[in-house]
Amino acid sequence: MDALERTILIVEDDEGLQSQLKWHFDDFETTIVTASNVQEATTAVRHYRPAIVIQDLGLPPDPEGVEEGFKCIKEILKISPSAKIIVLTGKNEHRNALRSIQHGAFDFYFKPVETETLDHVVERAFKIAQLEFENNALSENLEVIPGIVTANVKMKNICRVVEKVAQTRVTATLIGESGTGKEVLARAIHKFGSKSDEPFVAINCAAVPENLIESELFGYEKGSFTGAVASNIGKIEQANGGTLFLDEIGDMPLPLQAKLLRFLQERVFERIGGRKEIHVDLRVVCATNKDLEIMVKEGTFREDLFYRITEIVIDIPALRDRGNDSILIANHLLNKLSTSIVGRAMILSEEASIAIEKYHWPGNIREVENRIKRAIILSENNVIHASDLNIKDSPNTPSSINLKEARKNAEVEAIHSALEISKQNISAAAKLLGITRPTLYDMMRKYNLPSETDK
Repeated sequence: MDALERTILIVEDDEGLQSQLKWHFDDFETTIVTASNVQEATTAVRHYRPAIVIQDLGLPPDPEGVEEGFKCIKEILKISPSAKIIVLTGKNEHRNALRSIQHGAFDFYFKPVETETLDHVVERAFKIAQLEFENNALSENLEVIPGIVTANVKMKNICRVVEKVAQTRVTATLIGESGTGKEVLARAIHKFGSKSDEPFVAINCAAVPENLIESELFGYEKGSFTGAVASNIGKIEQANGGTLFLDEIGDMPLPLQAKLLRFLQERVFERIGGRKEIHVDLRVVCATNKDLEIMVKEGTFREDLFYRITEIVIDIPALRDRGNDSILIANHLLNKLSTSIVGRAMILSEEASIAIEKYHWPGNIREVENRIKRAIILSENNVIHASDLNIKDSPNTPSSINLKEARKNAEVEAIHSALEISKQNISAAAKLLGITRPTLYDMMRKYNLPSETDK
């Protein structure tokens, strides 16, 4: 993985201190850029995109005050939210140092400058910047289709199925728990199809009252019922030419299922109160978190409709069954959301990462997103801690497991993930796993995993 550009911007109006810092960090194998005021600093940030900014709070035209320094912090982070700003301030200005952190600075350092101590602060900032850089690159590599971040083999295969289904007009049904990404995959089917420029129209069959869902789907003619003062087209007509997404189809009322079946068979329907047959050309994608086969046996879902909508069935695994995906998704969301919510890049602490990996995630990806958003808002600095996530032990987590089996499963999942990330490059995968190539080959033979030659 490529390394972060080691560029430091020094924002200091004292020429003597500026020269001292520039001379000192020249030995750091870094590119050093200097600025004396806010305008010069923002110009340098746009041009060089420094990973680290060492900045004095007292800047012209008010070198004795701090407001210009706070302004500089805000302007730099607007341009480059991931920049790590280390503020230089006097020892008796602790309150201003804390204010700079609230404005988005990474850290502060009290004058007079002791370069040896400052070195540690700068190196720590570089390490965190490098970690964020790697996480961003990893997230980009793992976003298999828009909105789906995974290194899990089963999810990778599902994404390949989605791409193939998109090239056809078959009716597909996505089955999975709430929050597993059914609508994201439905949108991907639409996006990868030949009519991606046409409408994608979704209706949640569980969210619309039973007495309204028919008119929502099929539309109605003026005067067809009390309150119908004008004709109205339904979701089916809105989706003509594109994709109709029937979310939570397992909650569709039984009487309406017969009318939906006729439409699916013939792509013809009539508005409520109308006599004119309306022909449409569209793709239909369904989704549910219910077991439709059991519902068919119980008589709550029509058998003929079941076979009509399940030409292709895609079973989406729960997040807890996707190996290391929870931490990958959490990092991806943190990188994506932190700058837009609070204007600065943030990272997960080690304890937060462990808590995420251990948690059961009953709410799946939707719950990950909600907890990450909460943590971004509540965190008092650039590091997310486990307490910010408010994760408690999962009640459904088994109290005891077979350690040998758990280790095998973890090792197989880790090998699969490393091979996927490295695009089957054995050397690169071994490096990611922290083992040698021969060891990786031995483990692949041990677990009967297919191997390819190095690329």
